[in-house]
Amino acid sequence: MGVPIGKVFPVAKRYRDLSLEEVETLLEDPRYEVRMAAVAILDFKAQRKLAETDRMALFDLYLRRHDRINNWDLIDRAAIRVVGEHLVDKDRSVLDDLAASDDPHRRRTAIVACHAFTKRGELGDIFRIATRLADDPDEYVQKAIASWTREAGKRDQGALVAFLMENKGRLKRSTITGASKLLPEDLRAEVRG
Repeated sequence: MGVPIGKVFPVAKRYRDLSLEEVETLLEDPRYEVRMAAVAILDFKAQRKLAETDRMALFDLYLRRHDRINNWDLIDRAAIRVVGEHLVDKDRSVLDDLAASDDPHRRRTAIVACHAFTKRGELGDIFRIATRLADDPDEYVQKAIASWTREAGKRDQGALVAFLMENKGRLKRSTITGASKLLPEDLRAEVRG
């Protein structure tokens, strides 16, 4: 369509009260901008104070229609709040199921969703999922590992260094570089070494 993303988000925000059935119809659309509007609506809904049943409905729709959430930026727009925030006080084994998927988009969701826990200081899931995905062949999964473990490293530098050292032989060099770029030079050299 050629609609800039900066114009998609304000429209999505205006329609955040759209029913989930209507959001699913938007997800069916083959056009990227329409699907981005759909996931942005899910994200705007998830930012509100919601009843547990409503939050579960968002989560269920996201996972059930993951076939339509098939681009890295669609995932990044909604995975943290729709998937991760839903799982904050629940069993997180669904992340392991996503990480084991043949679909790289589901694997990316597994790692991105963990940021909901990381920002609360809970780092176990991010490093567990990142370790599971360390040798993932998909470039966008590797980029997510770099980005989100780097974020976790802001909270616990030692945990990031330990993760990088333990997985040095499995991670792509670009992932190690991206994950370590905020570390002091001596630690960057050690983990890259």
